[in-house]
Amino acid sequence: MENQKLGRQTFQPGSPPVIIGHGSAAGNKERSGPLSGCFDHTSADDTFGRKTFEQAESAMQGLALDAALKRAGLHTCDLDFLLAGDLLNQCIGSGYAARAADVPFFGLYGACSTMGESLALAALLLSGGHGAYAAAVTSSHFCSAERQYRTPLEYGSQRAPTAQWTATAAGAVIVTNEPRPGPRVMRVTVGRVKDKGITDANNMGAAMAPAAYETLKAHFEDTGLTPADYDLIATGDLGKLGHEIVTDLFDRDGVKLPNYTDCGLILFDRDAQDVHAGASGCGCSASVLCGHLLPGLLAGRWKKILFCPTGALHSPTATMQGESIPGVCHALALEA
Repeated sequence: MENQKLGRQTFQPGSPPVIIGHGSAAGNKERSGPLSGCFDHTSADDTFGRKTFEQAESAMQGLALDAALKRAGLHTCDLDFLLAGDLLNQCIGSGYAARAADVPFFGLYGACSTMGESLALAALLLSGGHGAYAAAVTSSHFCSAERQYRTPLEYGSQRAPTAQWTATAAGAVIVTNEPRPGPRVMRVTVGRVKDKGITDANNMGAAMAPAAYETLKAHFEDTGLTPADYDLIATGDLGKLGHEIVTDLFDRDGVKLPNYTDCGLILFDRDAQDVHAGASGCGCSASVLCGHLLPGLLAGRWKKILFCPTGALHSPTATMQGESIPGVCHALALEA
């Protein structure tokens, strides 16, 4: 079967690429949460043995990639592409991590949607016959993100109830177009940028929820599928408020989402760990995918998952200039 474009935004590979390896790394707060024991590598002090938090983020990417390659039975020299991104300026977390890999590299920025962006592009590249193996890697770090997007940790700024906690975590996925066992990337719905005028940088869930709603709606319209066709629909990372907004928007359409969750609600225990509205950061959906969702597919817990990472495409400069916060969401249909 040939590759197909379904409707306006969705692509269906003729031979769906296969996920043959996944790996994850996480910090101390993440390993103390509900997914404790799900990660391949963790660190008690969030530095991963490095001198700076930025270096620690690169180290997390390397650890996650190594774990994914080990599961796939490959080495870095087998990779045709490395697609990676993070939240730091100029994507230095990914760029410096890629130095050690010595692999053809695409540096990506989709904010917290980057795991979806990298995996989607890897799948589309391979389904087009451009190589045999690709890695999609994404990370974030609480301390480096706070310093860049909000205030230095030493300032001790009070967090708003709508604020979310940036995950110190990374995830890596190895994809191939060769006939091997593993979860398949059946469909990719590429998101469009949506902006409903939210200007509060402490309310990322409200800023990103419209993009998640529009991408999910487009996916169902393009494919003719319904929410009931999936065992699980997981956005990420909208947190409590964004999850409620998406649910409410579909309720207004008369559509129920009984199997809908959000990666920002899975990674932490909101009450016990004091993370307010939940988790955020592109390492959130990446680590939940690689530490929880993909193992669940492999174990038979789910057969079909719609994975929909969301990102807020803003910067401190634009926010201080009064700009609103645009959002984007990419949806990937994964099947065991």
